[in-house]
Amino acid sequence: MSNLSDTSRLKATIFVGGLDQAVTQQTLFHAFLPFGDIVEVNLPKPDLPSATEQHRGFGYVEFEAASDATDAIDNMDRSELYGSVIKVAPAKPQKNANEGLGSKTAIWEQEGWLAKHAVSEEDKQATEEVQESNGPMDPMQGLEGLDEAGPKQA
Repeated sequence: MSNLSDTSRLKATIFVGGLDQAVTQQTLFHAFLPFGDIVEVNLPKPDLPSATEQHRGFGYVEFEAASDATDAIDNMDRSELYGSVIKVAPAKPQKNANEGLGSKTAIWEQEGWLAKHAVSEEDKQATEEVQESNGPMDPMQGLEGLDEAGPKQA
């Protein structure tokens, strides 16, 4: 199989919006299969899954060929699926492939999250050194209470 560049994959991918909650990946697959071979159907899940929402009301269908995607848009835009009028359009590239929808990157690997939450190793070490150099440690410190802590004499 040839490794398509992301732009040509994008040309073969359509955005389908206005989906009823009854629509599944399977439904989309069968609805768009007449237009050509489908590589992948993607229905982004809601950020906070609730019992009522299976998905966010839109999805993406990626065809093998860009011409099939064009046919699907021409034929399916403003058609009805499960009683809802759907919008079918060319998929737009994500502003940033690493963030947001359909991201393959886990949130803690994303730049923005790291900047907010991660402390670099140097910072951690610096903080520990400051704590250790708070004056000379008294070797006897912390031992005063030990004799009371032994077994209670009956």
